[in-house]
Amino acid sequence: MHTKDDWITTPVTADLLRGALDVERTARGVLPHRLPARARAQCTDGQLAMAEAQPSGVRLVFRTRATALELDTLPTKRVYVGAPPRPDGVYDLLVDGRLAGQASVLGGNTLTIDMTTGTAENNAGQIGTLRFTELSEGVKDVEIWLPHNETTELVALRTDAAVEPAADRGRMVWLHHGSSISHGSDAASPTTTWPALAASIGGVELINLGLGGSALLDPFTARALRDTPADLISLKVGINLVNTDLMRLRAFTPAVHGFLDTVREGHPDTPLLVVSPILCPIHEDTPGPSALDFSTLSTGLLQFRATGDPAERAGGKLTLNVVRDELARIVAQRAVEDPNLHHLDGRELYGEADSAELPLPDQLHPDAATHRRMGRRFAELAFTGDGVFADHPN
Repeated sequence: MHTKDDWITTPVTADLLRGALDVERTARGVLPHRLPARARAQCTDGQLAMAEAQPSGVRLVFRTRATALELDTLPTKRVYVGAPPRPDGVYDLLVDGRLAGQASVLGGNTLTIDMTTGTAENNAGQIGTLRFTELSEGVKDVEIWLPHNETTELVALRTDAAVEPAADRGRMVWLHHGSSISHGSDAASPTTTWPALAASIGGVELINLGLGGSALLDPFTARALRDTPADLISLKVGINLVNTDLMRLRAFTPAVHGFLDTVREGHPDTPLLVVSPILCPIHEDTPGPSALDFSTLSTGLLQFRATGDPAERAGGKLTLNVVRDELARIVAQRAVEDPNLHHLDGRELYGEADSAELPLPDQLHPDAATHRRMGRRFAELAFTGDGVFADHPN
């Protein structure tokens, strides 16, 4: 048993964090953000604020001889009125790149969300402690992947040996942007979201800007991508534009061009892959918006439905098939002058056969098994063989 005097406390600073674009100093410690402060200041949407502060792909990375560690955190957990409690967020411990432990932190703040009224209430809670013991002897690289779906304020890191920032492994940086599916909704843990798994297989460093409910072609997100150093970039676009019913085809096409133009200002020659939506049967030919089926909420089974009318496509409403066709056309048009721009039909990651075997449990989001399948598929399609990222080895 360690005593108080055995521990070495190391301040959590930006040089120990990967996958975050900004680190906010708080009264207790630090809060990682996946959008920079300037972007956050340009949108007051609560959904975006929650999504970007959930540290999908963010991890503490350091080198140490420690065989035991503690991390004090203040998580913010979501509670949905009328629904069973959500499971606590999972922390994944990697030692020299291999999974060595998983744990959760109890307590913390709660964000109580009433889906029937659209209101939310914050309730303050207590700091909790994550513990991992019996780590291997000797010098090693340690990664603590933070819960992808739980806002996590980092308060204190304690170890039984000194800590230093891990050396740069010389890996290429893959910058990815997408919706809640890329964020990791319903994945089992932070290293098994499909982008994290694909990055591990592909041997690249991930910066995940998958933002639940918020892949909406926002100019500030395009500027964040533009200004973030990266060797490989992918953009998964479409489902949020349909399920929010945010824009019509007339606005969608120039918005995609503008988003790509902005990204290209900072990355003129970087391999850039545009990924269209995976299969989502309720929105293939039916416009949004999506709505919750409250009749199933008390059972713990969240279900979404499409509320649009397929006839509204004639007036420019977006469906997933409309989005896919237009994205393919836009990329083909631009690729004439931009040979490093590529397109991937999202149904190659999850299509008709996958839907029959592994249906979307809530009609919108893949389950944990599907995340693993999509991660392996993306790695195979993008990082191997003739994949668009395969010609750019580390």
